[in-house]
Parts: sequence; C-alpha cells; structure tokens
Amino acid sequence: MRPHVADVMLTTLRSFTLAGFAAGVLLCPAAAALAQPGPSLAPAGWDETIKLREAVDKNPDPNIVEIDLEARLAEVEVAPGKVVKAWTYDGGLPGPLIRTKVGDRLIVHFTNNLDEETTIHWHGVRVPIEMDGVPGISQPPVKKGETFTYDFTTPDASLYWYHPHVMSAAQVGFGLYGALLVEDPADGVGVTDQLTLVLSDIGFDKRGELEPADSGGPAGMVFGREGAYVLVNGRTHPTLKARAGAPQRWRIVNAAKSRFFLLDMDGQPFTTIGGDGGIQEESVTSGTVLVTTGERLDVLVAPTGAPGSKLVLRAMLYNRGYGSVQYRDVEEILTIEFSNEPPVKKVPLPTVRRTITPTSAEGATHVPVVLTLPPQGKDGVSEFRVNGVPYWEAKPFLASLGEKQIWVINNDTDWDHPFHLHGYFFMQLDEKDQPVKPLAWKDTLNIPMKTTMRFLVHFDERPGEWMFHCHILDHAEGGLMGTVLVGPGSPTTSHHVHPRKP
Repeated sequence: MRPHVADVMLTTLRSFTLAGFAAGVLLCPAAAALAQPGPSLAPAGWDETIKLREAVDKNPDPNIVEIDLEARLAEVEVAPGKVVKAWTYDGGLPGPLIRTKVGDRLIVHFTNNLDEETTIHWHGVRVPIEMDGVPGISQPPVKKGETFTYDFTTPDASLYWYHPHVMSAAQVGFGLYGALLVEDPADGVGVTDQLTLVLSDIGFDKRGELEPADSGGPAGMVFGREGAYVLVNGRTHPTLKARAGAPQRWRIVNAAKSRFFLLDMDGQPFTTIGGDGGIQEESVTSGTVLVTTGERLDVLVAPTGAPGSKLVLRAMLYNRGYGSVQYRDVEEILTIEFSNEPPVKKVPLPTVRRTITPTSAEGATHVPVVLTLPPQGKDGVSEFRVNGVPYWEAKPFLASLGEKQIWVINNDTDWDHPFHLHGYFFMQLDEKDQPVKPLAWKDTLNIPMKTTMRFLVHFDERPGEWMFHCHILDHAEGGLMGTVLVGPGSPTTSHHVHPRKP
C-alpha cells in the first residue's frame, strides 16, 4: 500500500471512526455516520465578508466536477477605494475555490485571455505528468486566446492550490492563484464551521498599476519581493464574526510569492491537525503557526473574548533572511468580532489522529542537494544555484520508477527556502534518517538558512520529468529550480543535458 493511501484514525467528541484518505481505502459507514458535524455555533452571516466564491460545477454527475476557468485582466477592489488592475482567474482575487471529493474526476476547461502565455499547476495534487502545468515538460504554454483542458482524479483529501508555471514570480504576484479543496466526507473531524483562508500579498501604485515584477533588480530577486497589501481571500484586513469559544476549522494556504506568515492570535492556541498531505499522525497545539510559501495548514481554533469585543489575527515578524525583518512592522491581517451571545461553554476540541505507516528507508539512495548563492559577477547579476549550477544550466536528477530516495538538502545561503517537489508526497527525516514526529506527508518543506534538512520520497508511480524548486518564486526564477526524471530503468549515476534556458 502506498504510504499516502494510509488509513485515517480520528477521535472526535462524538465518535471514533476509521476513515479513508483516498480512493480505494475501506470506510466504516456506521462510524462515519456518527461523525457528522452538528449545528453551526457561529453567528448568522459569520463568514459573509470573507468567504471565497466557488467555481460553478456544470456536470450533473456527483462524482465529476467540471468547470470553466478563464485567466483575464480585471479591476479588483482589495480595500475601500483601493483598486488594482490584477491578473485574475474569472475576474476575482483569488480565483474561485474549486471543491471536490476524494476520488472525484476534475475537468477544468481553461481559457487564457491574457496577453502572455500561461499554464495551471495543481500544487500538491498527485496528477499525471501531462496535467502538471509545466511548460516545455508536461504541456505547451497556453497562448492568448487558446484553451487547454485539465482532466484528472483528485485522489487525496487536503487543501491544495493552483497557479501558473510561466513567469511564476510575476504571474502569481500579479494575482493568478486559487484554492482547491479535496474533501473526505468521512474524515470525522466534526467541526461544523469551516473556512478556507488564502493568504497572499500584492503591490500596486495609486493608479492601481501593478508593481513591476523586476522591482529592486537583482537585490529584489535575492530578498524575495513582497507586496505592500497583505490579503486574506483577496481583501486587506477583513472581518470574521464569531461566537466566543465556538470551534472553527481553518484550512490555510500561503499563496504569496515570497512572504511568510507567522500567525498569532494574541497567544490563543492553534491546534494543527494536518497540512500539505492531509491529516497528520496527531494534532499539535501551539501559540503561533508558521505557513511558508506554498504550504498549507489545517487548524482548529476556538477564539475567545468578551461578547462584543474584537480579536486580531496578526502576522508576526519572521526572519526568513536578510531584509525580511529590518524596518518591518507586525501585520494585522484579520479581525474577529465576537457576537453579543454568551460564550460557548468551554469543551475540549476534537482529538484528531491518523495512523500513518512511514515508507521504509531501507535501500534508499541518498541524494545530496546543496543550495548556494555565489557573490555577484562582474555584470552585477546574482543567481542561486543547485549543486553548483542555476536551473538553466542544470541536468535532471534521475530516479528509477519504484526507487526510494533520501534527499539531503544543505541550504548554504542566508535565506530560507521552502522546497517544493511536484507530483509526490514525501516525509521529513531527522539527521539519523528517522521520520520526524508527528508523521505527516509533505510536498513543501522549509529549509532554514544555513541548515541541512532531509526527506524520504518514494517515486512509486507516474513516470515523467517532475519539477522541484524554492517556493519563494523570485528565488526559483533566480536559479533555484530543477527537475527529477522518473522512469523505468533510469540509472542514478548518469544525466542528460537539460534543454531549457530562462
């Protein structure tokens, strides 16, 4: 059995249930029925100013979600009187929330009405290589006026997101991103009031013109550019209504191209129950949570305060490298307004657990990966490098189909790098090659500055050439990208020259 198709074991206030994580896993129908959420505890209209618009499913089949999606320019108001001429999916910022169930077929008829070529990458979803959205590898870029149909199954329950892989730093920074929520109806978490939060930022001037993608020149690339307007579901500092003490489930994705979000709710606890690859082995409670670019978190919260009072969700300062904390302020990103109802009587949040059997590391190939940033050359150009070369000079890493590899990533730079691998989940390891607790499946792992991190990946299916890169997208465009060629009989000691140039 593949590790990411492991059974999920959840304990809620109401029941104990064995639930599946993906198609092909047996469910316990009686237990699943007991785990159905109860009535909402939130005030009427609690999420009306922040809730994401959803894509319209035009297929009557309950197991097929079929939508139309258009990339186009549109004027979007991100705050009262603050309008930006953004690049959008379907005219909104972010793009519409796409909602499917585990095992559903998703069909997206994509039309590009921008002046530039683009694609859609389905970040974290185990798609066939033909659906991965990387130009020159998995598909041709979609030119202005052209269409492309993405058609695949959504096999694993979690929050994912979609964005381009053409001029990624520019296009994501200009507004092209959206969330994809794959639900397991029997996950048993049992919290009724749920919200998907897309965190991002954008930069534009008084006329609503977007900040140039190359602002700051080479220094801007090295620092990682951040927009001045911090957005939650496309809005600056929106308001969420709540009844004090009522539990909520927040699924969070960081869709910013460079900005990290260290979230704090006046020290009130976050209970993290999952992340990139769905529910984790056991929940962890903490006073802050960090969401790096490309990552997702699944958290339970029960905000408390006096009836009629307010609570602010803040993004605290986090040092992801030089320039990320100097002369910066804490950002207030969301206000929670408590209703005048009496607080909900304090009860423990659901205990959420999942049984995960980690992949054995026996026989795994160790793959050294060194990330560097040499001094600027005489031409003043800076370029990040992977194993001594920027991506446009790189040869693919190779893996045989079915091979297990332990990637040992040494970040020898002065900046953090959220490392994202397309197509596969992996598991973080410690320095002794043992799985880090709590067990969790990841597709994006932050590699802090001057630190070495390790993960185990099993290239068990879906041969093809799969991209990896830093998800600070300016860093990726500046050299921190590469590919791994997965195919039958590919020798791990030979390489072929990568054909692409920036």
